[in-house]
Amino acid sequence: MAIDYAGTATERARTRARRAARLHELSFLRRLDWVLAGAVAVLVGYGLWAIDGITHHDVDGSPHYFLVRQATFVAAGLVGFSVALALKPSHLQRLWRPIYIGTVGTMLLVFAAGPVTRGSRRWLDVGSFRFQPSEFGKLLFVLALAGFLADRAKRMDDPRTTTSALMLAALPIGLVFIQPDFGTALVYGAAFAAVLFVAGTRWLTLAALGVLTLITALCVLWLLPAAGTHVLKPYQVQRWTGFLHPDSDPAGATYNITQSKVAVGAGGFDGRGVAGATQTNLSYLPEHATDFVFASFAEQRGFIGATILLLLYLLVVWRGLRIVTVAGDLFSAIVAGGIVIAFLFQIFVNVGMTMGIAPITGIPLPFVSVGGSSMIANLTAMGVLLSIHARGTPFRRR
Repeated sequence: MAIDYAGTATERARTRARRAARLHELSFLRRLDWVLAGAVAVLVGYGLWAIDGITHHDVDGSPHYFLVRQATFVAAGLVGFSVALALKPSHLQRLWRPIYIGTVGTMLLVFAAGPVTRGSRRWLDVGSFRFQPSEFGKLLFVLALAGFLADRAKRMDDPRTTTSALMLAALPIGLVFIQPDFGTALVYGAAFAAVLFVAGTRWLTLAALGVLTLITALCVLWLLPAAGTHVLKPYQVQRWTGFLHPDSDPAGATYNITQSKVAVGAGGFDGRGVAGATQTNLSYLPEHATDFVFASFAEQRGFIGATILLLLYLLVVWRGLRIVTVAGDLFSAIVAGGIVIAFLFQIFVNVGMTMGIAPITGIPLPFVSVGGSSMIANLTAMGVLLSIHARGTPFRRR
């Protein structure tokens, strides 16, 4: 009786391959930051619960309309999350040029084919879905700049590297600014500062960029308008003047911030509940499901509910900053730093503007504000962070 040694060897090889694949899968799962994954899951669920209460009276006969809609966006975001988790950071680094070109091209397409809504061109329609490219651009912007800087890691002391990075960043930031979307442009600026810092840009260069940013802001807000050249739209100017002088026109230019502070204060320690939140239910508070969602939530759930939300954000930020320290390469560290700082900046500005400590900029509150683009983009960004952690090891730059 002949023995098929070749067939037996092939079967043994297949068994070893299957065993190795299972071990690799288990190893990958063990290396995930389950604290971050859990925090994001709880934060998304908490945000859905918040939106269900905030929008309960917005659609007659359909109290859960926005909850179902937002849950659909979460499902789409989980697809982006899964794809980002599966991609290796090294693959993203090699694609930084197409990512940059695609990001800029999509933003240009907004001006060519995007609908005008409230005087702005920020969206593109794809069938029945309207998305905001600048929201996805927050992540793509970080990936592209991280790839550029990682390729030039040995030339970070050369001012030409920083100048080139500044030129690359200026185009998408400028396109977002003229949509106009001043708030999102600020998020891009914060992400740019973060990637430069993590990449190892010299302190003197960072200080020079800070001074340049301050001078630019002074020119846009005061010097150019005094000379008769207005860069900002009238409503944007009103937002800044209202922030600096919140009591100047409570029935007009500062109406939104006045009502927002009333809503936050009215929540007290444990909130008014869904039925008793008159600022939200009677629409005294504008944009209570988007720009001022934190004020609405604070009115309904009070200090306790708002504190839980902020602690969840703090947990995500802490774990994200930790990923910067365990990234397996410079590109991954830069990406993690850019994502986390952009995320933190959005939280600070959105929460701050509801309490009068930051100007009203229209930046959404991550995982809470109603909106598909923001939800999908943020979940995808969390997938990138977890991918970096799972594939990372502590490293030292030479």
